[in-house]
Amino acid sequence: MPKQKTEFLCTECGHVHPKWVGRCVSCGEWGVIQEVKSGPSNSAAPKGVRQKPVQVSEISGRPSERRTTGIKELDRVLGGGVVQGGLILLGGDPGVGKSTLMLQTTALIANAGAKVLYVSGEESLHQTKMRFDRLNLPGDKLWMLAETSLELIEAEVLNAKPELLVIDSIQTLFCADVASTAGAVNQLRQCTHRLMRLAKDHNISIFIVGHVTKEGAIAGPRMLEHMVDAVLYVEGQRGQSLRVLRAVKNRFGSTDEIGTFQMLAHGLVEVENPSAFFLSERSQQ
Repeated sequence: MPKQKTEFLCTECGHVHPKWVGRCVSCGEWGVIQEVKSGPSNSAAPKGVRQKPVQVSEISGRPSERRTTGIKELDRVLGGGVVQGGLILLGGDPGVGKSTLMLQTTALIANAGAKVLYVSGEESLHQTKMRFDRLNLPGDKLWMLAETSLELIEAEVLNAKPELLVIDSIQTLFCADVASTAGAVNQLRQCTHRLMRLAKDHNISIFIVGHVTKEGAIAGPRMLEHMVDAVLYVEGQRGQSLRVLRAVKNRFGSTDEIGTFQMLAHGLVEVENPSAFFLSERSQQ
């Protein structure tokens, strides 16, 4: 049996050190080095046809197409819609509305005729169905899977061939090739890397839901934000219904746009005129 390899990984930037150190040599943070064990991964071996470099003028095909989500505020923040083959990370505090936004988005896209697979690692299928009923969403065309094994998820994706895949959340996934529990730094790194290859190799748009730490960053190394194509945050203050969606990274659009929503009993509702909303809130005080 192959021996496991011990690495020392920075939980902030993902830099791998050959031995333990008190301060990361890459990002300069103190007390962020974590010992992880990993074995040889079969997924690391080259597969498929060998690719050769080509000149830019020889590349054929149209630019990546975008798919509108049916939610104008989300489309604007994304730069006009979801890019085919794009990997998007959605973060936010617990209970801020990340899963609600993803359920509403996937239901609208599936109802428009696209094949969508929603993978829930935190709730059972019955619990997710209760959410659908509470939000009054059309779920007859949306496919749902409750699974945390990355290998089983990959197999279902290759079999079903969805156009859009949602992982809720990345902290619940685990890869059998990595010798650690779900949510560990090396698990997050490996799972995100394989989801990225899945998106690019099969032209599948993928949303990854991620929790944030008390410091306000995505749980896990900041390297996850470097691996994905776009990073979105849902923000809101406790006790208030207003939610703000903003992009801190977007390879396919601007990061200057924000989306505004109001959290109501039946889900997130777009606020098309934020100025009027703020003025109405002010007049009630």
